[in-house]
Amino acid sequence: MKLALPLAGQDTLIASWRALATISPGAQVHEGHAAVAAIFPLWVPLNNAIAYDAGPDSARLAADEVTPLFDDARVATWALWLSSSANSFDAPDSVGSIDGFTRDTTTLVMHCALSAARPRSSAVERTTIEAAGRATDEVVPANELPPPDGAGGVDAWVAVVGGYAVAGAWSYLHGSDCGIYAVGTAVDWRRRGAATALMHNVLADAYERGAQSATLQSTRMGEPLYTSLGFRAVGRYEEWVPL
Repeated sequence: MKLALPLAGQDTLIASWRALATISPGAQVHEGHAAVAAIFPLWVPLNNAIAYDAGPDSARLAADEVTPLFDDARVATWALWLSSSANSFDAPDSVGSIDGFTRDTTTLVMHCALSAARPRSSAVERTTIEAAGRATDEVVPANELPPPDGAGGVDAWVAVVGGYAVAGAWSYLHGSDCGIYAVGTAVDWRRRGAATALMHNVLADAYERGAQSATLQSTRMGEPLYTSLGFRAVGRYEEWVPL
């Protein structure tokens, strides 16, 4: 079943979940009647479900369908995403309430057409998913960065400044679209250009490999960066978490 309101990059996002599930013990991507759920017992941030329809009745059906799946996998922390055509953080929600859930964060779905090469930086390197994830929270000595392993077909990137990886991201090419995920910069290195250099390299790589577009889900903090790189908001996910 397809989403009633398919947002840009939806297929890429779900495909990336499937790819990551192949490298995470016990993980699965379940496509049911009301929602698709990414269930990762050992990888907390990836535990999410997208309702096929954003209406209140459909949201309830989706919640009822996926809750037992997360319970059976002993996953206590997860979010139900409702698709919306709203292209700003502050627009009204599509659903006012879901019994047993509370409204959490919102992410903008952003899209960028790739039509020209981007500048590359020698400071951006490929590594493993784990190392790139570390660099979004803390500086990582460059001499500790392992070589890329291509796990799950996901590319992992870091920006290295002064001998330390200070920003990281993942990318996943699906058809002609490149999904970009888990972008982050260590706190003390924010607003110094590391994430910009990182993103240019990811987009350059995607374009050179035949991608015609790039998509991502942005936090409020990340929106100015992505806008400066040519991304535009085309919708959003309204996230709800169990009480």
